[in-house]
Amino acid sequence: MTLTITHLYDLVGIILATTAVMTLMDRQHSKRYSSGFFWGLYSLVFLFGDQLPPVWVGIGVVVMALIAASGGVGVGRHVARSAAEYTASAMRLGNKLFIPALAIPVVTMIGTLSAKYLVVAGTPLLDLKNSTLVSLGIGCVVALALACKLTGETPVQGVRESRRLTDALGWALVLPQMLGMLGLVFSDAGVGKAVAHITTTYINMDVRFFAVVVFVVGMALFTIIMGNGFAAFPVMAGGVGVPVLVGMYHGNPAVMASIGMLSGYCGTLLTPMAANYNVVPAALLELPDKNAVIRAQVPTALALLACNVFLLYVLMFR
Repeated sequence: MTLTITHLYDLVGIILATTAVMTLMDRQHSKRYSSGFFWGLYSLVFLFGDQLPPVWVGIGVVVMALIAASGGVGVGRHVARSAAEYTASAMRLGNKLFIPALAIPVVTMIGTLSAKYLVVAGTPLLDLKNSTLVSLGIGCVVALALACKLTGETPVQGVRESRRLTDALGWALVLPQMLGMLGLVFSDAGVGKAVAHITTTYINMDVRFFAVVVFVVGMALFTIIMGNGFAAFPVMAGGVGVPVLVGMYHGNPAVMASIGMLSGYCGTLLTPMAANYNVVPAALLELPDKNAVIRAQVPTALALLACNVFLLYVLMFR
């Protein structure tokens, strides 16, 4: 049997469905019905999204947005360990705590690089088109097994911790998936053409350096708005990157794409819309300032963005 991206979606859907059930069973949860309904709808997208009519999925997304906008996604009851228990556990495990976390990238890399060789009776074990994502899913399962082995906990406790983190993130957990699609929506809506019209009308694109600055800074700004560099790239590439930097100045498109995405990641460091990068750490560390991670990243992001301008200008037109 070939492990495909569908199996990964099913696993995510099962975890979300379990979170929904646990939320509904939490009688001390002030918003258990609306929160449970929210996570239940989200689980259906992963479990049956390819089987449901697109209109139904769209209605489900709108309902989720309404629940989130009305404050219907809340935090349930979670029994936290004491600081002494956390300290004792950390002292007992030491650096072994990093093993499960490091297992994820290691397994992902091994699976991605060896996928084409993992063939039994002519059938590949991993979906070659999505080998990286499938390997990532396997890496997460391996990491869970290692964490249970090291700590002596059960997978059920892992599910409880998953629900705790899901509650801590709330509706922001949905942002990466929705923002990832936003770039395609913007592209189909002609936002890239609008950006091209505005930039060429009001900015002197006859100066190559100005065109580079517009592209690099634009990637960061659109990423700040969208929360996702992949969503920003189609807009800026279609508006400035391809028609101006590549078409007009005959620059290297590979350099444009790589440094452009790096510029977008600078914007990722500056926005709460990038929930998986900036909200998750604050929630995990239980920081009183939810924007503390962003504040710490501002100098690095701005310095790297300035460097990207000169890197793109020098490397793209060699």
